Amino acid sequence: MINPFFILIGVVFFLVYGGINYYIGLRGWQALFSYVPFIPLKVYWLVFGLISLSYLIARFLQKYLPQGLYEGLNLIGAYWMAFMFYFLLIIAAIDLMRLVNYSFHLIPLKEGLNPAFGLAIFVLVLGIVGYGAWNARNPRINHYDITIAKQAGSLKQLHVVMVSDIHLGTIIHNSYLTKMVGMINQLQPDLVLFAGDVFDENVEAVNKQEMTEAFEKLKAQYGAFAVLGNHEYIGGNAEEAVKYLEAAGVRVLKDSSQEIDGSFYLVGRDDRSGARYNGVQRKSLQTLLQGVNHSLPIIVMDHQPLQLEEPVQQGVDLQLSGHTHAGQLFPIRLITRRIFEDDWGYLKKGNFQLIVSSGYGTWGPPIRLGNTPEIVDITIKFK
Repeated sequence: MINPFFILIGVVFFLVYGGINYYIGLRGWQALFSYVPFIPLKVYWLVFGLISLSYLIARFLQKYLPQGLYEGLNLIGAYWMAFMFYFLLIIAAIDLMRLVNYSFHLIPLKEGLNPAFGLAIFVLVLGIVGYGAWNARNPRINHYDITIAKQAGSLKQLHVVMVSDIHLGTIIHNSYLTKMVGMINQLQPDLVLFAGDVFDENVEAVNKQEMTEAFEKLKAQYGAFAVLGNHEYIGGNAEEAVKYLEAAGVRVLKDSSQEIDGSFYLVGRDDRSGARYNGVQRKSLQTLLQGVNHSLPIIVMDHQPLQLEEPVQQGVDLQLSGHTHAGQLFPIRLITRRIFEDDWGYLKKGNFQLIVSSGYGTWGPPIRLGNTPEIVDITIKFK
C-alpha cells in the first residue's frame, strides 16, 4: 500500500513544478513568442510542455522507453532544469521590480512587454547556460601542499590525487572518465582516492560504456581506493557500484581501514545516507579507529563534510570529502556555505586538516556556474 505521505509529497511537487513552468511559459509567450507569427499558441504550449516535462517523462517511463529515447529525454530535461532555474530567477526579479515600480512610480514604463526585452532575456539565459555547459566540460587541477606533523615510516612525502562526484551515468559518459584517467596519470600520483558519488543512480548505463577498462588504466604506486556517496545509495545500486569498482581494481573502503606500506592509514567511511536506504547505521569513527596506530598519519575519506568535531576529537590528520559541488549553480553556493563549515577548499582545525572538492562531474544539469570541476592534487609532507 502506498504511503499517503508520499502521495502528498508527490502532489505538492507536481503543483510547484507545474506552477513554476506555467509561470515561465506564460511570460515567455507574452514577452517574446506571441510576436512570432508562425508559432500558434497551441504549438508553443505543446513544445514547451514536452521540454519542461521531458525529465519527468524519462524518469517515470524509463522501463518502457527505448534506451536512446530515454537518454535523449533525460538530457533535454537536465538542461531544462538549468534554463528553468535562471529563467525563474531573472523573470521573478523583473516582475518584482515592476511591482515595486507600479506601487511607487519610480520609473515611467509603457504598458505591455517589449519583444526586444524578451529576446534579450532569452539570449542572456541561453548564454549563461551555454557558458555553464562549457565550464562543466573543462576541469582544472587544483594543487595543495600540506604538512602532517607525524613520521610516516620511511616515507617523507606522499603525492595523492583525489576526485569526487564524478556522477557517471546517462549524462556523464565514459568519455569524461577517459579524460579524467588521462589527467590523473599525467600527475603521476602515489595514491588515487575517489571520495564518493563515482556513479549517479544508473550504474548499468555506465557498465555498458566499458568504464571498467578506463579505471584499469589508472597508475599509482599504492593503488586506487574509493568510498560510497549518497547517490550510489539513492539509486539502490550501492552493491553494484562496489562490484564494478572492485572489478576495475579500485578498492572500496566501506567502514574499513587499510594500513599502507607501514607508513600511514587510509580510512573509508560509509556514507551517512546509507542508513535511510538499507537500515544499517554506519560505524562511528571511534570504532573504525580502534586498533589503529595513532602515531602514524591517519587519512579519512568521508563523502559529506559534516560533523567535523568527530574527526577532530579522534585525532584524524586529513579528511578528504566532496558532495557539495561548491553549489554547482550560482548562487546556490550562498546556501552550501551556510550548511557546511567548509563547502569547498581547505580548512585547518588544530592538527586536523580538511580538503573538500567541488567535484569532477555534475548532478542534474550538466553545467557549472560560479565554480569549476576539479581534480585535487595534494602533496603531503611528513615530519
